[in-house]
Formats: sequence, C-alpha cells, structure tokens
Amino acid sequence: MRKRTISTLLLCLLVCVVSAGSVSEYRASAITMSSITSDSIKEKEQQISQAKNEKKQLQSGLTNLQKIKKELESQRANLKNYVIQLDANLQEIETNVESLRAQIVIKEGQIEETLEELARAKEKEVNQKSSMVSRIRLVYETGDPQMMDMLLKAASFGDFLNKADYVERVISHDQKTLNDYMTIRQYVELCEEELEIEKEILDETKEGLEDELQALEELIDQKALEIRKYESDISNQEKAIREYEAEIKAQDEEISALEILVAEEKKRILAESGVVLTYDGGKFTFPLASYTRVSDDYGNRIHPTLHVQQFHNGVDFAAPKGTAIYAAYDGVVVAAAYSATMGNYVMLDHGSGLYTIYMHASSLNVKKDDIVVRGETIAKVGSTGRSTGNHLHFSVRKDGQYESPWNYISKK
Repeated sequence: MRKRTISTLLLCLLVCVVSAGSVSEYRASAITMSSITSDSIKEKEQQISQAKNEKKQLQSGLTNLQKIKKELESQRANLKNYVIQLDANLQEIETNVESLRAQIVIKEGQIEETLEELARAKEKEVNQKSSMVSRIRLVYETGDPQMMDMLLKAASFGDFLNKADYVERVISHDQKTLNDYMTIRQYVELCEEELEIEKEILDETKEGLEDELQALEELIDQKALEIRKYESDISNQEKAIREYEAEIKAQDEEISALEILVAEEKKRILAESGVVLTYDGGKFTFPLASYTRVSDDYGNRIHPTLHVQQFHNGVDFAAPKGTAIYAAYDGVVVAAAYSATMGNYVMLDHGSGLYTIYMHASSLNVKKDDIVVRGETIAKVGSTGRSTGNHLHFSVRKDGQYESPWNYISKK
C-alpha cells in the first residue's frame, strides 16, 4: 500500500471538514481569505458583546410609567404644576420615541446590509469549496506523489535540498489552507450570532416603541381626564374660572411682550439699514398637513367644562399626534418655547404688525430667529399645555389684537 504523505492526510482532513454539513454564510464585503485572522475573530466577539450591551441598555432606557404616575400624584391639587410636570414627562417620552425610531431605521439598514453581504459570501463559499475538492481530486487521480521516494531518488545533496524545500512548501500550503478554512468557519459562526442578536434588538426596539407610544397616549388621556375633572368639580368651579382667566391673561401678556420686543428690534433695523419685514397681503396656506376638522372655532363660546362664556382667540383643529404643523406664511420665528397654558408653541412675525401663533405642539422643529417660508414644517401636533386632546390652536394677531384666522385662510 502506498504511504500517504502529510500533505495528502491534510487534504483528506479538509474533505472531512467541508463535508461535515453545509458551511454557514458569512460577511464577505471587504473580507478576504487572508484578512480573516485571530484579530478579526476578537473584533467580531467584541461586536457581539457590544450588541448584547445594547440590548440591556434598550430595556433600561424605556419609560417607567408607574413611577411617573406616582410622582404626578402629589401635583394633582395644583393643576398648573401638574400640567407642567406631566408635559415634561411627555417631552421625555417624545424624545425616547424619536430615538427609538432612529434606532429602528439604523438597525434595519444594518440587517439589510448584512443579508446582502451573506448572499455574496455564499457564492464565494461555494467557489472555495469547489476549489478544495478539485485539489483533492487531482491528488487522487494523478496518484500519490510519493514524496519520500522523490527525496530518496535525489541525484545530489543539492537536488535533495531543493526537493525537500518543495515538499515543505506543499505541506505548509495545505496546512495553511486548513487553518484558514477553520478560521473562516469560526468567523462565520460569530457573524451568524451577531446577525441573530441584531434581529433580536430590532424586534425589542419595535416593541419598546409601541410601549412608549402607549405610555404617551395614556398620559395624554390622563391629563385630559384630570383637567376636565378639575374644571367640572363644583367646589373648584370659581377657582378654576379665575385660574383659567389668569392663565389666558398671562398668555396674552406674554404674546404682547414679544410683539413689543419685535417692534423695538424693527425700529433698530430700520434705523441701521432701512430694511424691515412687511406682509404683502398674500393668502395663508392651511396650517396643517392633512387634517382640518374644527373642534372649537374663533369667537365667543361657552367653555365646555367651566360652563361660562369665554372668548376663544383662535381656531382649534383636531388632528392626530405628530401631524405636521405648517408656517401659514413667510416670516421670522419670534418664539419657539413652552408655557403651562400654550404648551409647546411657535410665534411667527410676518411683518406689518401681523403674527401667527401655533399652540400645544408635541415637538418644535424651529428655534427663535429662524426664517421660515410658507408651508414649512415648524412643529408637530400634540396636547401639551392646558389641552385635553391632540389638536392645533391657531391664532392670528394684527396690530396687537386677535383677528379671525378665517380672514386669512379659507375653510376646506
């Protein structure tokens, strides 16, 4: 029987490795046979460890709704403080929601990229396996090289050394091929593990987003209930009316103070350059992306829970949370801030003493002194401030007085 050389044994071992089940896919973009080393394995293990930590952090970053409710209990007797604290909680959850949505987009992109890389890697894997099988088949079809005989039949010592060097290189190449293959298999397993964790993170992130949105709606509903309960309680009726009137007065004073500051700034600009913003009389665009149901119109009305006649200085448009709020016309942002009554609000200066105000937003997309154009998204619908449901309160002021928004926009 022929003696098998070390090289032949190594190749047989390769056959066993290749035949022991299908080889898993692996990430091959920018990865070659020679670039996968023990350092690559360590780096991949680090990435898996980081992914596991990401899973833990995801859970710890979600809102503890029960804790928030407990903290709010002490504020219920004072409606203003209650609204301010709850709105701060809403803003925190809103930030979590936006962060989770961004994480989902990133993670979906990473998984998509990984899947594409695995598809390319599978093709390379097949080619590699075919190459190794061809090498083994060649050895058996051409007969054993009988390297020991070849060495013994060397014509001279120099010839012996040359043949010995050749044998050593063949054996070294086969050993390296086996080592590389085993390293790649280990790398493949780690890539699969990482992909599995990434998918788990994506699923948990989506679940977390649903939990956050549910918490958001639950707190908004709770606030609406508390405000209605407070205002409709007969024992609180007179106090609630006084508080409401005081808050509206403070709101008007805040807006008037902003108008005075703008007027003074315009005088300074006019004195320096002679250029100042003016309203050209154009028609306003509708301030909401797609929802136009009027839940409370401009003018005198009976307050829904206080049951007294009150002047409503704007138009309330009911709309789902997150609906885009548009700048009604070109202008400059006078204020993008928060107040207990208006919630998150934006005030725009359109020139010639004309202003628009957008209240109760869930989030703001602009800041003070920004220049905006007609139809630009400046905020998103919410229920912050003294609000009992998601809507936009839209007001128009001209020369320090409220005017009907319908003088500038058309009903749809």
